[in-house]
Amino acid sequence: MNVPLLAIDDREVSDRDDFRRAVLSGLGDAPRAIPAKFLYDARGSALFDAICELPEYYPTRTETAILRGCAADIARLAGPGCALVEYGSGSSVKTRLLLEAMRDLHAYVPIDISRQHLDATARRLREDYPWLRVDPVSGDYMALDALPPVINGARRIGFFPGSTIGNLTPEEAVLFLRRARRLLRSDGALILGVDLKKDPQRLHDAYNDAAGVTAQFTLNLLRRMNRELEANFDLSAFAHEAFYNEAAGRIEIYFRSLRDQTVTVAGRRFTFAEGERVHTEYSYKYDDAGIAELARRGGFSIAHTWTDPARLFAVVFLT
Repeated sequence: MNVPLLAIDDREVSDRDDFRRAVLSGLGDAPRAIPAKFLYDARGSALFDAICELPEYYPTRTETAILRGCAADIARLAGPGCALVEYGSGSSVKTRLLLEAMRDLHAYVPIDISRQHLDATARRLREDYPWLRVDPVSGDYMALDALPPVINGARRIGFFPGSTIGNLTPEEAVLFLRRARRLLRSDGALILGVDLKKDPQRLHDAYNDAAGVTAQFTLNLLRRMNRELEANFDLSAFAHEAFYNEAAGRIEIYFRSLRDQTVTVAGRRFTFAEGERVHTEYSYKYDDAGIAELARRGGFSIAHTWTDPARLFAVVFLT
C-alpha cells in the first residue's frame, strides 16, 4: 500500500523563504538590520503579549483605558453594519472593547503575519462572539492588496492599535496609510493608536524591563534563525540593546554581539565584531503636529482624538 506524503503548506514555505531572504540580505548589509515583522513567530507573539503586561510597559494599559472610554464614540462614528479590519491583530485583546460596542458589525477581519497566533485568536473570538463573522487574513499588511470579498458593500473601518505605526519609519508609515486608504476605500476610516513623546527615562524603562522579557523577545529572533534557517547563534553571546534617540524621536532596538564570533546562517558565514549591533526595530513617538502631518501625507484627516489625562498615548479616528 502506498502511503501518501504529507502536504506542505505553500504559505508556510513561502514565509520561510521570505524570512531566509530577508535575513541573508540584512546580515549582508552595512549597517546590519532584520525587519521587525520577523520578530513575531508564535513564540515571539506570545512574548510580546507578556511584554504588554509588564509594569514598565505603559502603552498597552494606557491605550486599553482610552479605548474603554471611547469605544461607544467610535461605534457611533463608524456607523452600523461596517466591517472592522485590524492590522497586526495579535491576540485581539483591545479589539474586544470595540466588538462589545459594535454589536451590529458586518464582519471582523483580523490580519496578522503569524498564522498560528492568528488562527488561535480567530477560534477564541468565534467561541466568545458566536454572532460575529470572523474572516482572518494571514499575511504582511504592508503588502496586502485585497480583503475578503465577503465585506464588499460594507463600510470598512481599519484598526491599527498599539502604536505599531511607530515601528515604521515616517516614510514607511505614509506608505502604509496610503495603502490602507485604498483598501478601506473612500468612505472608510482608520482607528490609529499612537504613542506620544514624553520623558525619555520613561521611554527607556518601557523597552528595558527589569524582568528581561523584552530582551527575550529580541533574542527570540536568533532562536528562530537557529530553528528555521539552520543557524548556530549562541544566544548567550548576544544581548538586547534599546535606547531612546531623542533627536530622531524614536526608540532603537538591536541585538549586540558580546564578543568576536562567526555564525553560520542558511549555509553562509557571518563574522561579528565585539560590540557590533544588528538593528531589529524602531518605535517612533509623535506629538500632535506630527500625527496631523502623517495623516495628511497618508491621505487622511483627523476626525477625533482621545488621550489619557497624562497624555502618554493617543487614539485617533482618521477619515
